[in-house]
Amino acid sequence: MVSFISKLVCRVAAIAISACLIVFLILPAAPAQALGGEQPSLDQPAPAFTLPTNVGDGDISLSDYRGQWVVVYFYPQDFTSGCTLEARRFQQDLPKYAERHAAIVGISVDDVDSHAEFCDSEGLRFPLLADTDGAVSKAYGSWLGIMSLRHTYLVDPEGVLRERFLGVSPAVHSAEVLARLDELQLKPEDV
Repeated sequence: MVSFISKLVCRVAAIAISACLIVFLILPAAPAQALGGEQPSLDQPAPAFTLPTNVGDGDISLSDYRGQWVVVYFYPQDFTSGCTLEARRFQQDLPKYAERHAAIVGISVDDVDSHAEFCDSEGLRFPLLADTDGAVSKAYGSWLGIMSLRHTYLVDPEGVLRERFLGVSPAVHSAEVLARLDELQLKPEDV
């Protein structure tokens, strides 16, 4: 009886795997998807945004960073352990980003007051933007119903989206972003 059930389970599993492979091979390729929605296309203009922030004149636009690289990172919430660790790593590496002519911008659904408290608490010297309605998170495919997901995007000096990071580990993420930024900034004569 056990042998019969084992064979039946194996057959059902084989059929399910075959069906998945057939669907994968037959259906046309869809735009890049991730948890959070359709991802913006690489090598195309990055989705534009203007959001309120805790620094400067009160609003920051992606276009404010024309002429330099921008690390646009989305995160779920101020003061949570993973988000704090990720922000600390970006802050720690801020001089390395400056050497690469890159700015860092964090985006979450938290409001400007929360961002100001978070920056003060953690000594953050880069802007955090308040996407309180999730519109920008949605445009970047980084929205999960009530909060932003932990996704990061590299935008080049002309405003073109060059890289995305969807499976982010806060402890090592800044190092990954710096390494990829170095690769993207290589000149043809350096290769």
